Amino acid sequence: MAAAGRAWRVAMLLPPWRLRAPRSASGPTAAAGGGRRLLLGAAFALGGGAGLYLAARHRLREHSASELPAGSLKLTLYQYKTCPFCSKVRAFLDYHGLPYEIVEVNPIMRKEIKFSSYRKVPILLANAGSPLQLNDSSVIISAIKTYLISKRNSLEEIVSFYPAMKTVTEQGKEVFEYGNKYWLMLDEKETKRVYPVKEVRVEEMKWRKWADDWLVHLISPNVYRTPREALASFDYIVREGKFGTMEGLFAKYVGAVAMFFVSKRLKKRHQLHDDVREDLYEAVNEWVKAVGKHRLFMGGSQPNLADLAVYGVLRVMEGLEAFDDMMAHTKVQPWYQRMEEVIQKAVV
Repeated sequence: MAAAGRAWRVAMLLPPWRLRAPRSASGPTAAAGGGRRLLLGAAFALGGGAGLYLAARHRLREHSASELPAGSLKLTLYQYKTCPFCSKVRAFLDYHGLPYEIVEVNPIMRKEIKFSSYRKVPILLANAGSPLQLNDSSVIISAIKTYLISKRNSLEEIVSFYPAMKTVTEQGKEVFEYGNKYWLMLDEKETKRVYPVKEVRVEEMKWRKWADDWLVHLISPNVYRTPREALASFDYIVREGKFGTMEGLFAKYVGAVAMFFVSKRLKKRHQLHDDVREDLYEAVNEWVKAVGKHRLFMGGSQPNLADLAVYGVLRVMEGLEAFDDMMAHTKVQPWYQRMEEVIQKAVV
């Protein structure tokens, strides 16, 4: 029984981006309920949180906030490495040359963010004279971008322009939404400098929202599409992490089976094709068509916030079959390679 319990827990060690904190409870019923909640949370993850947690502690590149000039932003990002929303934030910070420190959050215990009543990632702690917590990837990006452009308001004042609003889902669950999260809070002069025409701003906001509302939901169904792909995903996690022999076996085989079945549930929820690759290819080619043949990026000669959002979501599949298939069967590769190059130049 103990071994079976360990197997279940390892299978569930996946980044639950929107998972609620576990309620205090005891007994078999509570344990089973906790397992089900973890399984649902796992549905949104790319890779096994346990392996990623162990691997990331050793392999993630840290951007030291101490490198910043006096009076500049000091940033600490709390994340799961393979969470697309966290990847979006990293892409944004890297492209803008903003040093930051990374704290990899254990996806089950989440002790690293026990200071916060907000129980999701990413969380960005920013200090521009006084400490401030920013939640939600799109709010983080919009607020920091506004701060970099505009010198009229403090970061604290800028964040207040993105209020959290409590709403209730169709299932009766209370959630927080953030108003205006795709807007940059600029005055007229600043707006004209960043967005020469209104259509540029509208286009950027549209595709940032598309990345959050549609593209991100195609990741898990594709990386766990077949038992073989699910097993390959967990095999990668076990190789990169530091597992004992038995821990590795549990993570690889039980986790792969669990996520294969979860991916089927997600396919039905989002009304995807029988072969979910079709949805991925269609979405990616839709993005490439929107960028067009005569622009290097949607932002023109340089990426805009939509470019960074789409790139951040897609790159969490790197190293997996879904990523290779996407490169081979869509027209995204030239744009993607340009994105890699500009971001690499920015962080050197």
